[in-house]
Amino acid sequence: MRKIGIISDTHSYWDDKYAYYFKDCDEIWHAGDIGSTEVADKLREVAPLRAVCGNCDGGDLRRMFPEVLRWKCEDVDVLMKHIGGYPGNYDRSIVGQLYASPPQLFIAGHSHILKVKFDKTLNLLNINPGAAGLMGWHKERTLIRLTIEGNKFADCEVITIGENKNIL
Repeated sequence: MRKIGIISDTHSYWDDKYAYYFKDCDEIWHAGDIGSTEVADKLREVAPLRAVCGNCDGGDLRRMFPEVLRWKCEDVDVLMKHIGGYPGNYDRSIVGQLYASPPQLFIAGHSHILKVKFDKTLNLLNINPGAAGLMGWHKERTLIRLTIEGNKFADCEVITIGENKNIL
């Protein structure tokens, strides 16, 4: 059994609530637009970090993290990409890979729109944790926690960590 913290779009912003809500997680998965190596390092202090770079991430983060990441967590095939879309509207940069070899869990960020949706066509769970940072137009900053045991998902929690008072 693995407890996972899922975060995206921090855009260089650190909030101690990340550490508070992820302190009991076995891993943290960041779906891109991390913004700074400092945020990545602080997340690593909380739990092991898996991450992808986002369209706003610079050279250091692009050297540290790939654009697309695929791995097994327990018995679940996971695919993560910053710009990925959602069921019925996947981004053209990933749609071919999704249809050719669907994972069981697809995680994307970028839109700043929180979504947890099951894709019946591809038989996969699609998660976008929304945005945890202050850059962007989202009204609330959000995180997700999820438990994976074998090939099952459980205890999916959406956590609102505060308002975004810096709406662009």
